[in-house]
Amino acid sequence: MASLGTSVLKPALTSSTPASSRPGTSSANSSAPELTTTIEILPSKPDFPPFDPKPPMQNDFNPNLEPPLPYYIFSPRQKLVVTLLVSFAAMFSTLSSFIYYPALVPLSESFGVSLGLIQLTITSYLIIAGIAPAFMGDMADQSGRRPVYMLMFSLMISANVGISVVERWEGLLVLRMVQSAGGSGLYGGGYGVIADVAVAEERGGLVGVLLLMTDVATSLGPVVGGGLTQGLGWRWIFWFLVILTGSWFIVILIFLPETQRGLVGDGSRRVEGWVYQSFWSVFYFKERKGKKGTEAVVVGEKMEREGEEERKFRFPNPLACLPVLADKGSLVVILITAINYAVKAALQTSLDAQATEIYGLSYLQAGLVYLPSGVGGGFGSFFAGRFVDWNYKRTVKRGGDEDFDKNSPGFPLEKTRLEGVYILHAITVLGIIGYGLALKFRAHLAVTLLMQLLTGTSTAATFVLCGTLLTDLNMNRSATAQAASNLVRCLGAGGAVAVLQPMVEHVGPAACFGIYAGIVFLCFPLAWLVQRFGVAWRVANSDKQE
Repeated sequence: MASLGTSVLKPALTSSTPASSRPGTSSANSSAPELTTTIEILPSKPDFPPFDPKPPMQNDFNPNLEPPLPYYIFSPRQKLVVTLLVSFAAMFSTLSSFIYYPALVPLSESFGVSLGLIQLTITSYLIIAGIAPAFMGDMADQSGRRPVYMLMFSLMISANVGISVVERWEGLLVLRMVQSAGGSGLYGGGYGVIADVAVAEERGGLVGVLLLMTDVATSLGPVVGGGLTQGLGWRWIFWFLVILTGSWFIVILIFLPETQRGLVGDGSRRVEGWVYQSFWSVFYFKERKGKKGTEAVVVGEKMEREGEEERKFRFPNPLACLPVLADKGSLVVILITAINYAVKAALQTSLDAQATEIYGLSYLQAGLVYLPSGVGGGFGSFFAGRFVDWNYKRTVKRGGDEDFDKNSPGFPLEKTRLEGVYILHAITVLGIIGYGLALKFRAHLAVTLLMQLLTGTSTAATFVLCGTLLTDLNMNRSATAQAASNLVRCLGAGGAVAVLQPMVEHVGPAACFGIYAGIVFLCFPLAWLVQRFGVAWRVANSDKQE
């Protein structure tokens, strides 16, 4: 069918056309030449601009996505750099704990107290490590990441300087608690930053980097601690921590940008205050201000004003993590993490004492036996992170719709994130049983270390799976969710370590670690529970929020 050209497509045109121009009509009057010269017979086309085949920009609004793309303005390489910054910082949380173990006997001799009182400093450290992140996580979620990082590093550095010169056991006890208050929140802070900058399909790999660094600390800490204790004395352990934490504090101050989404959005919003300014943010916003008149600057300035009006400080609420524990899905994931962490802490604590007693190793050699577990944990974290991202993309592709993701109703998020967790639990259980039997029958040291390698690898991979899922379930309170997880796992670890030595003495190592293996076995039904009912729980929570 033909139609008139767009230049003459008007309703009045048909009525004004002379009869002589119609077929089968004759007339002497053939006037209105301007009308006949402007009429064109063209192929039919719609009355709107032609279709533009160019795909929409990434930052075009898409109502089906929450939050809208891009999730963050960082490139993949910049996200990796930020993750490395916070991952190395999170390593101090684990390092401060494990570097202490080889110095227990020298500390007892130096302060003239029993070994039990020195072990009390470990218990107090774990208790504070469970409580302090509840304050730090809530503060980070409402006031920003950078101010809390400054606070945590200041506490750590001050405590390490104090322990280096302390002369009384009471001072050591108090300063260890201060050290724990500063260092324990770094782990949850790293999760918070990753949740700020990374989307679901890349979050697993970045969490793997975070856990890789913390697992490296579990092996390097005892080695460094044993070497310093044997060569220079136990006080040099804490001077070493002063140098290391102080240097990285300067790196954090210069390079770590503020990422808290409530303050900076996708990273394009500037927050006033010197505590929020890093080298990266100053350079980025200076470059943007050079582009005058651009829409991005106008929108950014508007968001900045709105953010300044809405931002109000309140005292950190340590009970803010309790709603996370009230969520069924989050609670089950936290329980799986806590059980594995508690049993792993018991294994690591027993290794130094058992290696010294059974195999007659020196302080340095006793530190070296932690290497297999740390190396296995590093590999487990790295490859589990890669697997989590790959499996998420595979599940999305199976859905057949590009908008089918973790925000879609019915998306099997729990089943996707915990894929393979049963195999990991089985390896952990068998490794713990084998470790207990190796100690009972005084097997070759290589057998004991092999069991540590297996359990270190499987538990580290489990932490990646559970940590990624917990972050996915609590995107708006990621640091608080990790604080809740830290509370449960540290209290559990404190209990597991406290009963370790009495159990070994009364029932023997085989039965003792058989009990621990039975506790890990509880993770099988917990994992099935969250995979089976997780989607329904999430839908119910969404309905309550609406």
